[in-house]
Amino acid sequence: MPFEGFTQSTMDFMWNIRFNNNKPWFEEHKAEYKSDLLAPMKELGREVFEQINESFGSRGFIHKVSRIYKDARRRHSDGPYRDHLWFSIERPSEEWTSTPVFWFELSPEEWSYGLGYYSARPETMAKLRARIDKNPKAFEKLIAPLAKQEEFVLEGSEYVRKKAAPSPKTEAWYNKKTFSLIHNGQIEAELFTPEFSRRIAEGFAFLMPFYDYFIMLNAEDDVNA
Repeated sequence: MPFEGFTQSTMDFMWNIRFNNNKPWFEEHKAEYKSDLLAPMKELGREVFEQINESFGSRGFIHKVSRIYKDARRRHSDGPYRDHLWFSIERPSEEWTSTPVFWFELSPEEWSYGLGYYSARPETMAKLRARIDKNPKAFEKLIAPLAKQEEFVLEGSEYVRKKAAPSPKTEAWYNKKTFSLIHNGQIEAELFTPEFSRRIAEGFAFLMPFYDYFIMLNAEDDVNA
């Protein structure tokens, strides 16, 4: 089925699972989870993936929708279920946390999407700095379009001791431990329309040059590239 937009029932379910995060409540409302949250998230993920694959099919992407069930090893006192859901577009990898990933996430309060690392490895960031050092102008050219748009911002934890970047324009990237290019959106009318999928696909397409640059950092010999 095509993506028709999320609904108020989607939001109601996420708020309800937040305040009724227990197995009896979830089992009683499992059908609502499947129809009101999981189904439209799958539809959105598939539709965005198909749009991206039309132009970037050679990248070998797959897409995944998250589970609402928390990893049993990471459960805390707030219950066994997530109150948010997401999908990702990425290359198959056993170490997805340390490779660049496109994602969209919906929570009761907001939604977000973008490109980045869950937790980049230190050696990945060392390779990024080595690449910037070797050709800072090339990296400045890559990031120049960010200054001309308002959709995505650079986020990520930074080193306490600042490293000396080769230029002012590269400094913010040079001092990141990990990073994402992210947009945070409010729960507004656009989210409930079929056109929302096109916005996400267009955002991912804008970020594709960054993906192509960052995925090369995973190559073992890239520090000398």
